[in-house]
Amino acid sequence: MDNEKSMKDNVDDSMIKDVSENIVKNLDESIAQEDQMIILEEETNIDDNTEESLTDEAGKGNGKKRSKKILIAIGSILAVFILIVAYFVGTRPGRKALYGMCSVVLTSRLDVVEAEQNEENILFTEPVVEVNTKGEEESSPYRKEEYVANILLVGIEEIKGGARSDSMMIASINIKDKSIKLTSLMRDCYVEIEGHGKNKLNAAYSFGGTDLLMRTIQDNFKIHLDGYAVVNFASFEKIVDMLDGVDIELGRTEANYLNNNNYISNPANRNVKPGWNKLNGNQALGYARVRYCATLGGAKDDYGRTLRQRRLLNAIFDKYKSKSFLELVSIMYDILPEIKTNLTTSQISDIIEQVVENSITTIDNYRIPADGCFQNVNNECGDVLVLDFDANIKELYKNIYLDETQIIVEK
Repeated sequence: MDNEKSMKDNVDDSMIKDVSENIVKNLDESIAQEDQMIILEEETNIDDNTEESLTDEAGKGNGKKRSKKILIAIGSILAVFILIVAYFVGTRPGRKALYGMCSVVLTSRLDVVEAEQNEENILFTEPVVEVNTKGEEESSPYRKEEYVANILLVGIEEIKGGARSDSMMIASINIKDKSIKLTSLMRDCYVEIEGHGKNKLNAAYSFGGTDLLMRTIQDNFKIHLDGYAVVNFASFEKIVDMLDGVDIELGRTEANYLNNNNYISNPANRNVKPGWNKLNGNQALGYARVRYCATLGGAKDDYGRTLRQRRLLNAIFDKYKSKSFLELVSIMYDILPEIKTNLTTSQISDIIEQVVENSITTIDNYRIPADGCFQNVNNECGDVLVLDFDANIKELYKNIYLDETQIIVEK
């Protein structure tokens, strides 16, 4: 496959080179022909006219020569411009360069956590085999595949100077089946947190921020995360408003609940109705936070809330699918300052390239823990979900990687 890609790229480069050389050659020949015609016209004028008319005609000839050369120069510029556009749009190497330029611009707008960036973490590559102190090769305990990139999405609720991860999802870009997988991780999952013992999953962010949350997810679910993107409640509202709202269908119970409670913080926005609504940022945030009301379809409690969050991301993605590439870049330019991430410029470029080149327009939705793979328990941490990790890791792998192989679970 790589050989075919390399051959195609070489053919594209060869085609561009040939076209370039032909344009230059034709332009040189055209200029030479025009110069020869002007010289012949001037010689004819010399034979047929007096000395006075000779001066006049020479001036006209020089003017004609300059005009034609200007036209040829303009034609040259247009030809080069067309060639550049053809290169950037019509060839994979050209489009790759365009994605790279876009990623540089977009990264300049992001709130990038430079100290936590890992330049060696290249997306869509085979896992790196590490060598231990004994010189022995060791594979990572976290599953990584060259056809998948996993980005952790975190929604943060900030209250009185503190913060907690109210929403946690793994967004997986899968170029094998050309889809994005959104997997919600329920915050009450009872997990082992490095240095803090067992607790709810969302406690990891409170103890050590996004870095500890990422390690906790990797350690417990044996899955490699390539990076993260974090947005707080205020930024989420701005993002939805920049998109001119999102379309969400509400059940009658949901609509009544939202209109009669403070999840929608601005009372002026408590005017939603059963059926389809275009929710603004404030309304969308309220919708995403509801847990004590059944969803359209009957999901309750935190199961319903994580379902609402996935429905919102699907609605946002549907908005994006209707936009052109340049429109998306313009929208992202405004949105990105609201997002905190540790993704590098090259990683963002890879994501853009793979999504566009593979025409990825499908989102699949999942939830961990999976049905039948956990128990509701009340302990010192309150109401928690005690997981069958073997079963849940199998489900996670099956959903994201399309198979259950390479299951590594510490006993």
